[in-house]
Amino acid sequence: MKRAIAVIAVFLALAGCTGLFGGPTRQGVSSSLVDYLYPKGEPPPPQTGVIPHLQLPLKVGLAFVPSGLRGDLALPESERIRMLNDVRARFAGRDFISEITVIPDAYLRSGRGFDSLEQTARLYGLDVMALVSYDQVTHSDERTSAFLYWTIVGAYTVHGNRNDVQTFVDTAVFDVPTRKLLFRAPGVSQAKSTSTLVGLERDLRQTQREGFEQAMADMTANLDQELSAFKERIRTEGTVRVTRAESSGGGGAAGGGSLLLLGCLALAASRRRRATA
Repeated sequence: MKRAIAVIAVFLALAGCTGLFGGPTRQGVSSSLVDYLYPKGEPPPPQTGVIPHLQLPLKVGLAFVPSGLRGDLALPESERIRMLNDVRARFAGRDFISEITVIPDAYLRSGRGFDSLEQTARLYGLDVMALVSYDQVTHSDERTSAFLYWTIVGAYTVHGNRNDVQTFVDTAVFDVPTRKLLFRAPGVSQAKSTSTLVGLERDLRQTQREGFEQAMADMTANLDQELSAFKERIRTEGTVRVTRAESSGGGGAAGGGSLLLLGCLALAASRRRRATA
């Protein structure tokens, strides 16, 4: 009888130990473009007949939409800036873009709505704003080998957790003066990993980072395609007016004036020579 009780106690202890490690967990982080631009829940105004005027080359701002979260669940700002700089490098040097500026979160967190967005654009002298919103969901559960976690060696060596991270990013490009959406491009990824009990938090962070990187790379490729489609719509539909800024011509005007002056002096000298002859 005592032996049976001891055996039952051992099984209960093991079950209790494995129960301490928890079952499936789910967590997520996201930022909403609609909530940022329309914080009071008002519907977007109709833009029928609104024709943006893009004066090339453009000054473009690039920023993540603030999530409103701080701490462990939020993507670190250093990582966000690095990813935005990767996007910036992809489009730098295009003849229709004079400058791409990566905007830190602090400038967008100070306010919400288009008024705040326009203030930031004026501060940096921007014509167009590209806003990146995101939604990432992380799911982690235990594999059948997780029962070995009750041993010290198992907690360090057995990959008993399976992690699945799904990431969605979306870049929306707005003409600042008219507040009109010009085009948008999505990016998605699904990153998977396994981890030990001791390394679970570290591996989750790494998988989440990889998920963002893959989704941003997918979005960047789609953004390039959408930009080409947008240029074609401008040509065929005329929904956007595009002009190229001309230089002031200050140097050219001075050169023309000098030539005119030289011409007048030469003509006067020629007349004097004829009069003397």
